[in-house]
Amino acid sequence: MNKKQRIKKNAEFQKIFKKGKSFANRQFVVYTLENEYDYFRIGLSVSKKVGNAVVRNRIKRYIRQSFLELNDSVAGNKDYIIIARNSAAKLDFHETKKNLEHVLKVAKVLKKKS
Repeated sequence: MNKKQRIKKNAEFQKIFKKGKSFANRQFVVYTLENEYDYFRIGLSVSKKVGNAVVRNRIKRYIRQSFLELNDSVAGNKDYIIIARNSAAKLDFHETKKNLEHVLKVAKVLKKKS
């Protein structure tokens, strides 16, 4: 992930929470909101309730890598906030990617594979 593709500021998180739409499955909650850029940006939130620092960082790495692999099929010009739920701690990388794909399909932001 490039630096420009990350959402870090609390004000940006709050704006997306207030104005964006949310979609969820058992492992992840995704908030989406249109942005003014021609690329997508992501913000990650993994609570301390999910696990220790090692577990939380692993979940964040898996989510970032999933977005890199889904780069071409994810709609640009949107901001995404991904919140990991407790059950995400038990997933390996492939399950994480599959569950993220599912919630992004529910949100209708994945482009169809041609």
